[in-house]
Amino acid sequence: MNHPLEKLGWNPHFAREFEPHRQAGLAAARVTVEQRGQYVVLTGAGEFYAEVTGRLLFNADSPADLPKVGDWVAVSLFEGEQKAIIHHVLPRQSRFSRQVAGGKVEEQVMAANIDAIFVVQSADYNFNLRRLERYLLLVHEGGARPLILLNKIDLCPDLPAKQAQVAAVAPGVPLVAVSAATGEGLAELRNLLRPGETYALVGSSGVGKSTLLNQLAGAELLKTGAVREGDSKGRHTTTHRELVVLPNGALLIDSPGMRELQLWSTADGLEDAFAEITALAVDCRFPDCTHTREKGCAVLAALAAGKLDRERYDSYLKLNRETDYLERKQNQKAYLDARRNEKKLGRAMKNYHKLHNNKR
Repeated sequence: MNHPLEKLGWNPHFAREFEPHRQAGLAAARVTVEQRGQYVVLTGAGEFYAEVTGRLLFNADSPADLPKVGDWVAVSLFEGEQKAIIHHVLPRQSRFSRQVAGGKVEEQVMAANIDAIFVVQSADYNFNLRRLERYLLLVHEGGARPLILLNKIDLCPDLPAKQAQVAAVAPGVPLVAVSAATGEGLAELRNLLRPGETYALVGSSGVGKSTLLNQLAGAELLKTGAVREGDSKGRHTTTHRELVVLPNGALLIDSPGMRELQLWSTADGLEDAFAEITALAVDCRFPDCTHTREKGCAVLAALAAGKLDRERYDSYLKLNRETDYLERKQNQKAYLDARRNEKKLGRAMKNYHKLHNNKR
């Protein structure tokens, strides 16, 4: 017999992780809405409003450890009140994260446990290959399958050229061209969405994510807004993340448009996002080649021969510098956090021994 939560994405991985909590009398639930510390979760018994326990808040090293949309959680239910208390977050299979806005070194998890992520790119004046590369890097790093949605094709006078440009920076990544306004391409998109699998729409403000979700859901679930004619940029019509069950049984997460997309990534994501450069680097003379000045560099040779696009190469170097810098900051933060924890432990032990000696 199928598990009643399979239609929400439940699988053997989560069943194994949940087993100790099941034995403790807790129920499994999936987070569908997260907004300012308040949650909505779906369980086998229906929808509940939820809050986290004080212990979960206290034990969280950062906000990234708290429940996010798409997370599976262990809850206690108060069915008469349709309320729930979240005790534990089950280990994630995938996530989409960025560094929080500003200079703080901290991960912001936008959504969790996603099977595939559609990076939505607008085919109008908002078309930006470098932004697309940044999104794809984060998708690869988070462990979900990347797909690309080229939206607003009704506003694009030369669609084949745009498609060729996208294919050049995302080789092997499936591309679907659609128009949320006219409905063109939506049938092809719907055929990609499988029941019980979780998908996410990510992209900058104004690319039409909310309109796409409304079209797929067949209802006005999320507000939409017009973009400015001058630069094709729009307002944040979605103000929070939400998981929606579509009519065909697929699950879809929409998220607010992001004007600032700081990386939260390592070299692994970079290698996947720039697979053609990674393949070329195998033939470099030196294993630690930086692909900037070394003799025998296969990447530079391809660049000189016109086999590698200059803008693509420059983007790779830029993102490589960013990931290196981010890794140094993350390592420094981890070191400082460890030192602070050691000092706290030292003070606690000192106070314990002082109290113990005073009792003698």
